[in-house]
Amino acid sequence: MTTKELTNATFFVIRRTESDTFASVSPFLIQKGLAATVGSVKAVSKMRSGDLLVEVNTTKQAEQLLSLKMLSNIPVTISPHANLNFSRGVISESDLYNVPEEEILEGLREQKVCEVRRITIRRDGQIVKTKHLILTFACPDLPQTITAGYLRCSVRPYIPNPLRCFQCQRFGHSKTTCRGKPTCARCSEVGHDSAECTGQEKCINCKGDHPSYSRSCKTWTLEKEIISVKIKNKLTYPEARLAVTNRTPIQGLSYAAAAKKITKSSTTQTDPIAREADSLYESSPVSKRSRRRKTFPASDAMDTDVNPSDTDYVIGQASEEDESLLEANFKTSGSRSLDRDSFAKFAQKIASLVSWNCPWLIDHI
Repeated sequence: MTTKELTNATFFVIRRTESDTFASVSPFLIQKGLAATVGSVKAVSKMRSGDLLVEVNTTKQAEQLLSLKMLSNIPVTISPHANLNFSRGVISESDLYNVPEEEILEGLREQKVCEVRRITIRRDGQIVKTKHLILTFACPDLPQTITAGYLRCSVRPYIPNPLRCFQCQRFGHSKTTCRGKPTCARCSEVGHDSAECTGQEKCINCKGDHPSYSRSCKTWTLEKEIISVKIKNKLTYPEARLAVTNRTPIQGLSYAAAAKKITKSSTTQTDPIAREADSLYESSPVSKRSRRRKTFPASDAMDTDVNPSDTDYVIGQASEEDESLLEANFKTSGSRSLDRDSFAKFAQKIASLVSWNCPWLIDHI
């Protein structure tokens, strides 16, 4: 990174110069040390490695943090985060088809573009270039448009393909960090390479009758959707996985069975009248019928990579780069006693609901 890109960075990693980490250091000591040197920062979190991830508010804080050598009498080194300070997008422009990548990069540097890569495809055994360009921006937020000469180009989020390990064939990590055993990508057996395999195809991830690198794999499709939701909605990988799995129906479970399943606890309200009474005084004016679970729109981002069997891809896997914890939002609503008029309205509403939904029951009331 250039000096300007360093000071414009937002996320920084603080490491101890010794072999130790911050795992055993008091959070109070860390907070006091940061406040005394750079002031109040936006966020501080501890990464899985034991290092500290700091998000600053201003470029002045970034400069102060980069010059830091000691944190509460602890020798430290400061470096910008490898991924969080960048964003990647895709543009598709025919007029840039014959323009070299170096020239495009030079023309877009003032718009915080620090890398340009043209997407290529394999056709009839030959590598063919396309009009699609992957732009890396030295900022966490992706711009909606960029100007290339006189051209105004729309920027779409770059959604990489899931990262598959070439050793164990599992998703979420690469061969260099794999602790698993070498596994055939064709038959899922351990101990031989897929290039010489003649066994029956079997996916190690979904157990389907296809190779582990097949794009028809249900696990591959799920991982792709998780990455798309993560990037488009700026979520952590665990948050994106939770959002996707919550809206994905469980295979083999009918709609009736899913709707019938009710989870009860000691605090679950089972009295229908009391539940309806509480609903009259909920803080939100939106009716129950109009409420809908929040979903994420389908991605229209550019799906760019072509051959997952011979390329490692970047995935939003929760790791040192992505260490936010899942948080649950709980909505509370109060209830109060009913007066005579309110109770009459409520009783009328109950009768209407019963006559509409359970007409066979109205004769027994």
